[in-house]
This record gives sequence, C-alpha cells and structure tokens, in this order.
Amino acid sequence: MDLKTRLTDDLKAGLRSGDKLRVSVIRLLSTMIKNREVDKRGPLTDPEILQAISTSCKQRQEAIEQYRQGGREDLVDKESAELAILHSYLPAPLTADELRGLVGEAVREAQATSIKEMGKVMALLMPRVTGRADGKVVNTMVREALSKG
Repeated sequence: MDLKTRLTDDLKAGLRSGDKLRVSVIRLLSTMIKNREVDKRGPLTDPEILQAISTSCKQRQEAIEQYRQGGREDLVDKESAELAILHSYLPAPLTADELRGLVGEAVREAQATSIKEMGKVMALLMPRVTGRADGKVVNTMVREALSKG
C-alpha cells in the first residue's frame, strides 16, 4: 500500500474512533502534501511524501526544543505526541553501521575523491536515506569519508 493511501485510511479510522490528535496530524500532513503536489503540478512519489513527513518531524522537534526552553511542558507533551504519530509513517531508522555502508557505496558510485565532490555523493545518498537518517548526520559522515579518501 502506498503512503498516501495509508494516510487516507488512517484518517478515516481516526475519524471513526474519535482520535482527534491523529486526525489533526494527518490532516496537516495531507495539506502539506497537497500543497507540494500543487507546486510540483503532479502527484508526489512515496520518497517525496517521506520527505514531507521528515520535514514535519523536524519542525516538531524544533518546536519541542523551543517550548522546553520556554518552560511550556504542556506544549512539549502535545508536540511529542504529534511527533510519535508522524514517526509511525517513517521507515525504521538506519543504524550508524548501515549508514556508513551506504555512504561508502555512494562515494564509490560517484567516484568521489575529494570534499569538492560532496554534492555528487549527497545527491546519490539522500534519496536512499530520506526519513531514515538525519541530514546533518549524513553530511558529517560523507565529509569524514571524503576527507579520509
């Protein structure tokens, strides 16, 4: 089942069960996907939908940090619950070893030898790890791999 269908089914199930938080999160996500489809002028692929979910997760994490600094534990709890719902749509995160393997593979594929070719490696790697690894971590690992090689 594709991701968009799963979101629609989960929205219907949430409406039936009265799970207001899940319904709210899925509606916001659906709106984000719809806006991206309008911008793209076509339907999104599953990797593009994963990117939208990943972006939404990142926004929630930043909000949690801000609310924590502001001492608003009530909002931290709400954002954390929303984040848990969003994480249920992402694939299992990669372990550090799995990510290192993918980085090495992408460096070999791109035939990159210096840090100047980092863009080529990232372009190959990011579609493979979208939603499964943080971009900053991927960036750091690619830098390390290219500086050694």
